[in-house]
Amino acid sequence: MSRSELVKLRIREFAAKEGWTLKELSERSGVSYSTIKTYAVSQGMVMADLAALRKLARTFDVLIEDLLEAVEE
Repeated sequence: MSRSELVKLRIREFAAKEGWTLKELSERSGVSYSTIKTYAVSQGMVMADLAALRKLARTFDVLIEDLLEAVEE
């Protein structure tokens, strides 16, 4: 696996921009709080639930790609 395959989700950044806590984001998006918390604190991951990403992108009114940030190990 190459280093470029890891991504970090910019959930905290987008939630802060809206003035939402992670709990509020969970309620607004329908994505479980535990999933949002895991995504928000991860330094980089290989896989994420596409349905959850769709819901989050829709909640923030952005493309899924906007939520992703490539990271190196």
